[in-house]
Amino acid sequence: MKKEDRVVEYDCASCETHVCRDGVDCFDLAEDAVGLYTDADASDMNLTRAAAKVEAQGYMRWPRALEIIRFAEAAGFSHLGIAFCIGLAEEARTYKDVLDKRFRVSSVCCKVCGIPKARFSLDQIRPDDPQEALCAPLCQAEMLNRAGTELNILIGLCVGHDALFTKHSTAPVTTLVAKDRVLGHNPAAALYSQYWRKRLPGGGGVA
Repeated sequence: MKKEDRVVEYDCASCETHVCRDGVDCFDLAEDAVGLYTDADASDMNLTRAAAKVEAQGYMRWPRALEIIRFAEAAGFSHLGIAFCIGLAEEARTYKDVLDKRFRVSSVCCKVCGIPKARFSLDQIRPDDPQEALCAPLCQAEMLNRAGTELNILIGLCVGHDALFTKHSTAPVTTLVAKDRVLGHNPAAALYSQYWRKRLPGGGGVA
């Protein structure tokens, strides 16, 4: 599927029918899309098969914490990585204890290396604290790359830090916990709550 083949504005989020689930090719790109899988390397097809297996067997039955375990098993992974926020250290410890029974597990905290934010003139939560350490997703990714993990699991990395980690991780990345300190780590609640939805820019209320 080449970018230069066609310039189209895609807006599936605004679709009210989603007939693609019934096999309809809305954009006339099915054959190009099939080529992505036909030409995919073995590792991509391994992940594709593992993901389909988890979806088929665990749909509406398994929580995400179990889906990740089954996915890793189906993909044949033996060494998993956890990149976690220090604010969710207890959750990371609990999940690592579970994973330890089936896998080799390496874990790295977001504050690893203890580099002060002031060194890069970054905004601080506590401006008067010269030792306030930056969250270091680049370090987390590099350390798990060096450890040779085969699948990395995010537990509560901040918005942006998760993007940086994913960008620099050699291993594929999945998320167990998406951090939302205000909504109890359930970010979708902002879409379900009329109050919070109105407070979003463009949501119809006062931000």
